[in-house]
Amino acid sequence: MLIELHLLQSFPVSNLNRDDLGQPKTARFGGFTRARVSSQSLKRAARRLFTQNGLQDSDMGIRTKRLRDGAAELLKDRGRNADQSVELCQAALAELGFKPNTSTGLTEYLLFVGSAAQQELADYCEQRWDDLTKAVEEAKKKKEEAKKKNQKEKETASSRKAGPAKAAKVKPSKERLEAARRILDGSRAADIGLFGRMVADNTDFNVNGASQVAHALSTHAVVNEFDYYTALDDLRPDAEPAADMIGTVDFNAACFYRYANLDLGQLEKNLEGDAELAARAARAWLLSFIHAVPSGKQNSMAARTVPHTLLGVVREDGAWNLANAFLKPVSDVPDLMAASTEFLVRHFQQTRSFYGDAQIRHTTFAALDGDTRGFSDSEVAADLDDFVVRLLTATKG
Repeated sequence: MLIELHLLQSFPVSNLNRDDLGQPKTARFGGFTRARVSSQSLKRAARRLFTQNGLQDSDMGIRTKRLRDGAAELLKDRGRNADQSVELCQAALAELGFKPNTSTGLTEYLLFVGSAAQQELADYCEQRWDDLTKAVEEAKKKKEEAKKKNQKEKETASSRKAGPAKAAKVKPSKERLEAARRILDGSRAADIGLFGRMVADNTDFNVNGASQVAHALSTHAVVNEFDYYTALDDLRPDAEPAADMIGTVDFNAACFYRYANLDLGQLEKNLEGDAELAARAARAWLLSFIHAVPSGKQNSMAARTVPHTLLGVVREDGAWNLANAFLKPVSDVPDLMAASTEFLVRHFQQTRSFYGDAQIRHTTFAALDGDTRGFSDSEVAADLDDFVVRLLTATKG
């Protein structure tokens, strides 16, 4: 069973999602430049709303490179020596196959783990305290021996340019893999179940996300613009005119088509059959994606809008991204949102008519202006609560 969300949302002057030059992201689509907001940006914006929409902190995962430090802090709270705790947590991560940087202790990439991961790593270190202590001492001894050996050798150019050292990659034993599985366990983390994760060092720990999210694209062509600004020093003498700071900020204004879907069966599988958590996660996903707005340049532009047009579909299988409704951009119209809604509805109905709707269990539509042409009265939601309830109810039975 899948839930699909199709949203039309207009933003005024904004720079929600910047590229490496600080400009709003764009993409060529249908032969025209469109405004774009990346799927990653939208997922993060939605994830930050999950706890406002029915999930608890304990239901959420943690994305971090600093697993060592969190676990070491717990060990210190248990009365262990602080410096030794850091060393042993680092050694534990290395033998579990995550090769932290020997200088910073950061793992090579962000690990997406359950909220209990730091506790599990601390427990692992407690259980193997003596063995890890011995391993740390041996590593120090080898490092000192190597240092003495190299003192008489001239450093090569490559060694002078080398970055911080990393621990050699270790292939964990079967027992270590089981321990790593416990530490990385995401079966109680709704956001891991929703968005999945990739662990480069061991694909057995990968999770296939239950939600797919498209990059948002403008329904029309855009040209990025820039705002020229100046700033004055409050203590500048009146006799000294001119600006004390000059700069530019890039922006655009666009009506976006947003699409995301959620596979409820995959979600429950990822959460190891916990139907109650899966149901709360599905509701949080719906509400959070509807309200998701990236944080880029919001302090200076306050582009805090909500979707105008909402189309929700519950289906047994398959998925339809309706972006091709705007392959030919909306243009030369007095009401951009009304025209975009018309394009979307027409494309959906044409697709449904041609390909059939046997897999579609339920359709719900809503528009802020009340224009619901193209849908029967039974398919129209009165408000947001009704929209969400209709979709969730249709997934049952």
